[in-house]
Amino acid sequence: MTSASGTASGPLGLDPQLLSILACPDTHHSPLTVDEAAGELLCSTCDRAFPVRDGIPVLLLDEARHRSS
Repeated sequence: MTSASGTASGPLGLDPQLLSILACPDTHHSPLTVDEAAGELLCSTCDRAFPVRDGIPVLLLDEARHRSS
C-alpha cells in the first residue's frame, strides 16, 4: 500500500500489491521475487534478473540479464 504522500512502502520502492501480481514477461509468466541487494526482480524459471530503475520495474526481455548459476 502507498502512504498518504504517494510513496511506496515495499522493497525497492515498489508497492507490495504490485509485487504480488508481477510476473515474468516470458511465455511461462512465473512470479518474480525481489533481490533488494542487487535492485532486481528475479525469475526462478528462466533465471533472468529484471532491473528496477527509480522504483519502476523494467520487465523487458531485452533489458534482463541471465543470472549465473
